[in-house]
Amino acid sequence: MQSKEDESLINPSRARLLAEANRCVSCGLCLPHCPTYRLTLSEADSPRGRIAMIHGVASRRIPMNERFAVHIDRCLACRACEAVCPNHVAYGRLIDETRAMMAIPTSDSSRGKVVIKKNRFRSLLESIFIDKSSRFDLVRPLIYLFQKIGLQQGLLRSDLVRRTKLGLLLSKLPWIRFPLHAWQEVYPAIGVQRGEVALFLGCVARLVDVETNLSAILVLNQLGYTVHVPNAQTCCGALYQHSGRIAEATDLIQRNKNAFAGLNIKAIISTASGCGAHLTEFCSQYQTENFSVPIVDINKFLTELDWNEVKITALSERVAVHDPCSMRNVVRTSDCPYQLLAHIPGIELIELAGNNLCCGAAGTYFLDQPEIAESLLNDKMVALDKTGASYLVTSNVGCLLHFASGLRAQGKKIEVLHPVTLLARQIGIQ
Repeated sequence: MQSKEDESLINPSRARLLAEANRCVSCGLCLPHCPTYRLTLSEADSPRGRIAMIHGVASRRIPMNERFAVHIDRCLACRACEAVCPNHVAYGRLIDETRAMMAIPTSDSSRGKVVIKKNRFRSLLESIFIDKSSRFDLVRPLIYLFQKIGLQQGLLRSDLVRRTKLGLLLSKLPWIRFPLHAWQEVYPAIGVQRGEVALFLGCVARLVDVETNLSAILVLNQLGYTVHVPNAQTCCGALYQHSGRIAEATDLIQRNKNAFAGLNIKAIISTASGCGAHLTEFCSQYQTENFSVPIVDINKFLTELDWNEVKITALSERVAVHDPCSMRNVVRTSDCPYQLLAHIPGIELIELAGNNLCCGAAGTYFLDQPEIAESLLNDKMVALDKTGASYLVTSNVGCLLHFASGLRAQGKKIEVLHPVTLLARQIGIQ
């Protein structure tokens, strides 16, 4: 028998799941847009198939067992289905709350075995870093030294390590730049001040993509904006949210609200579209108080500024543009990187074929479902190879790492970077 406490947690969730699942009319328009369905051709790995199973579990008609968990876990939460759904089913929230329901301990006989299998390695990393993402700044020089003396490559040559989760994570870890960088609380505008904004650093980017955050700050300074970087900010909580740990995600959202409160700013700027999408959506989804100012993607913010007085060096190169799922399907600003990079004289921008399909990074998906993640990445590598591009730009740090690891594995010299980083270089900011 379930305890009253368990029932109080599960019943409201089941009611919400049933209400949202009932909105799906099983039209099938989502099928060609679902990456996992395209790979497996299994209805159980399609959005409408998953929704049908979720409805069955929520109504207790089918068990919440290992077979159910397999198909839920395979979902990338890319939300391409949601973007084309004629009935506007909130699939992203549906899959998150299903995972939350799966994570609640219960003795319900219909459940069978416990279906959430926590990856111990990932849980360890989360407990050390995610709740206190400023620790990434402390570990960055250690990882730089780890790479400098050859330990990373040495471990990756070992069969014992290469086939483990640690080996997979190490294969995604790029060369650390700016190992000793310390963030300032305020970066003053250059010249005439046009306003003040704050920058959301994220967590993974603080470790492996300092250049993007620095580029954003310095470009904003160049355009007359003072940038605040509060030390108290932490992870956005998306990794917790998408693994069903909504309470932990809520706590991180509140901590970030407190960190940015009281600043005289017009916006909080995000350089990672996944973080920006989560920060933007969470408050409205769970009916909590919004941030005091809008959360704005760096690409969108910069496209709305006056560039007439900024000198930009020409770049006579072909640049492929990747649209992250969070930017294309959630915040709907995938046109902004193209508009922003068009300021660079001589540049040739090419939309990467298959941009409507996920690259397979999807937060920690590449760790949890490596076979599917690599299959999706291989499709992107083929598409990229056909462009003949010298650069690939993408606006989400997870996608950036995923692409870069694929190119390293193939020995390709194409550089993967954020649009704002490429723009900063052409402005002459190093």
